[in-house]
Amino acid sequence: MSASRTERLLNLLIALLNTKYGLSRAVLRDKVYHDAGESDVAFGRMFERDKADLKQFGFVIETLLDHGFGSDDPASTRYRIGRESNRLPDVRLTPAEGTVLLLAAQLWERAALGSAAASALRKLQASGDLADVALPAGVQPRIKPAGQAFDDIIAAMNGQHPVAFHYRAASTGKEERRLVEPWGLGSRFGQWYLVGFDRGRGAKRFFRLSRMTSEVQAETRDHCEIPTGFDIRTELDSLNELPLQEAQLDVADGRLLGLRKRAVSITDTAGSTGLQNGTDRLSVPFRDSELLAEELASYGPHVGVAGPPELRGAVIRRLEAAAAFASRPAVEIRFPEAGPAPRVRKRTSENQLNRMLQLVPFLVHNQGLPIQEVADRFGITRKELLEDLKILICSGRPEGYPDDLFDIDWENEHVYIREHLELNRPIRFSVDEACALLTGLATLGGLPAQAGMSEDEQSRALESVTLKLTGAAGEAGRLAAAVAGPPVTPADAGAFDTITRAIQAGSQLCLRYLSPQRDSISERDVDPLRLYSLDNTWYFEAYCHSKAGLRNFRLDRIEEIAPNGRVVSGAGSAEDGVPVKLYTPNDDDVVVVLQLTRQGAGLADDYYADRTAVLPDGGLLAEIRFGNADWLPMFVAQHGGAARILQPAELADASAEWLAAALGQYKQPDPIQTVKAG
Repeated sequence: MSASRTERLLNLLIALLNTKYGLSRAVLRDKVYHDAGESDVAFGRMFERDKADLKQFGFVIETLLDHGFGSDDPASTRYRIGRESNRLPDVRLTPAEGTVLLLAAQLWERAALGSAAASALRKLQASGDLADVALPAGVQPRIKPAGQAFDDIIAAMNGQHPVAFHYRAASTGKEERRLVEPWGLGSRFGQWYLVGFDRGRGAKRFFRLSRMTSEVQAETRDHCEIPTGFDIRTELDSLNELPLQEAQLDVADGRLLGLRKRAVSITDTAGSTGLQNGTDRLSVPFRDSELLAEELASYGPHVGVAGPPELRGAVIRRLEAAAAFASRPAVEIRFPEAGPAPRVRKRTSENQLNRMLQLVPFLVHNQGLPIQEVADRFGITRKELLEDLKILICSGRPEGYPDDLFDIDWENEHVYIREHLELNRPIRFSVDEACALLTGLATLGGLPAQAGMSEDEQSRALESVTLKLTGAAGEAGRLAAAVAGPPVTPADAGAFDTITRAIQAGSQLCLRYLSPQRDSISERDVDPLRLYSLDNTWYFEAYCHSKAGLRNFRLDRIEEIAPNGRVVSGAGSAEDGVPVKLYTPNDDDVVVVLQLTRQGAGLADDYYADRTAVLPDGGLLAEIRFGNADWLPMFVAQHGGAARILQPAELADASAEWLAAALGQYKQPDPIQTVKAG
């Protein structure tokens, strides 16, 4: 990152904002660029690039001409930026509107739009337009990250570039390279879809992200546009649900209780897919072979797929990919530094300037905050924040007098700003910021009422805040109609209501719970703390008295749940921080080093890696804590070549043996195909 370029862009912006009559190129070259010996042509190119960069931030640069001179005379042309042209319009929100907006912003968490939502909230907070509200106690809906492909497609749509990727077609099973103009991205039937114009086929097509077999590459030298009036929700509504089928599965006796519950019939059989005697043939209804294959692959040698052939092939493909990845030569395990390490961010002068443009109004409206708190609010390190502040205090109007510079003080570990140089208001929403908030609000439609609101009150708040933000976003809101999140409506409304009431009343709950990792059902007395979701799969965090610690339970795995007549013990409390973590660390956790492909790199965030290191191929090393390592072979099989275990060595060996045993079942011919042939 070039600090000098960041400072130059900032000084150019301040100069153009703080002039009434405009500044000529000659003045700008002398006062902002300091006439670094560049030729007229080189300076002209640099100035035009900088103007284009400022335009990307939403600043409208006006060109003024002296009377009697032509537009092709640079000596007579002056430039300025209107102070109100780039500023975020006032968006006054009621407490109810602020509550639903916070819920909407928190939905995205670590997905590509998560940082954009946080940035948009900071702009509203910096302008004083967001009421001092907090998230409703006990409920945190979230959208499950859709992987690296989601992030790459969002970036391409924002930049209006086509994307290229390899794709396995559902109809033929054939893998081909596709070049697509991305029009929209949304969730339907539990899967994320890209809708766009397939240039190779000359027609609109739907692509499931889970069928993409390579990285998504943006063709940055090419340009495309989303058609006028395009609405991703309307497009997804036109998709028909896949027909219902029945999977024929051979399951070891007494195993996979959760799968057995879904079976429409169970027959005692010797097992025709390689399992030993004492197995059962289960008929399990399903619609999506890829979704079921992900689950079945995780069961490894405990289940054999007899049919249908597409499902059997999908499971084998996952197991073979996982085994091939596990057998590759080991990579060197080296982490650059200790401590939590998020994935490396690309640091450029543009994103540093974007942060500064948020930092100045934020400090104006939040005087005296501790340095570390400010850094935390912006998701950067203390060192990065100090670098930003040092650039700011060296920047200002072209005149260069003391009153022409930013006046910022942080010597007492608290930050104060006394001169803001007309940057005291946040700039307009970017395209991805507007998209993050507006699509988040649209996703909350099915969420039960929160924060003491009735269903009607919450519905009205959602409608009114959406109208206000749509007006404030203007043209930047164009991407919102091209992204649609999954529903966050609880699938089990009864359990959701029981837990919500217990949290509000401070009551203990008794539940019977199915643990797929242990393949058993247990009874627990728990103190419920809070509910949270990934899409419409809901969990609740609770203090478990039988385990004497915090645990997380999936609502769809609860057999029975009811108050037990006792009040909560107070032995455990919800961890601080938003959003709630799906996995609670403990002192006896097993530390595991995983190698993740670029497509699987998001798993490091999903499982809250302690340390990460980027690999040359774009993949990731991740050091992760797991409370129970016994299920990790299931984890590796489930993700089908996106992850493998490097350390501990014995766990890596166990994973390889698990995969080999699972694949061993499929060495004999496909039983259903054999019957057809006969």
